[in-house]
Amino acid sequence: MFRMEPDALRDLTVASLEDDKAEDLVIIDLRGKTSIADYMVIASGRSERHLSSLAQHLIENLKKEGMKSVRAEGEKSGEWALIDAGDVLVHIFKPEIRSFYNLEKLWDNIPEEVAAAG
Repeated sequence: MFRMEPDALRDLTVASLEDDKAEDLVIIDLRGKTSIADYMVIASGRSERHLSSLAQHLIENLKKEGMKSVRAEGEKSGEWALIDAGDVLVHIFKPEIRSFYNLEKLWDNIPEEVAAAG
């Protein structure tokens, strides 16, 4: 099974989102905080159509690079999308939905020593 290195996967993800004009791109380093992934990438889409396009293009780009087990949820809703690429989790939101969930603040407040103990 093909496995891309976490940093390369993060870079590919960010490049895809930037190429498609995602807004307010944030990368959260999860190493030492959780075992679910190494990075979380959060971005916003300007509209339902833009958000869906960001998600679909990212999934296509990941699969072109050999990532066969990419899972996605919500990408057709136009409100939010979660793309699980293994070592990188990607959340794409409409701005008002992103503001409501505020994932950046949630993960910033988890100290490494607490996460490591869990």
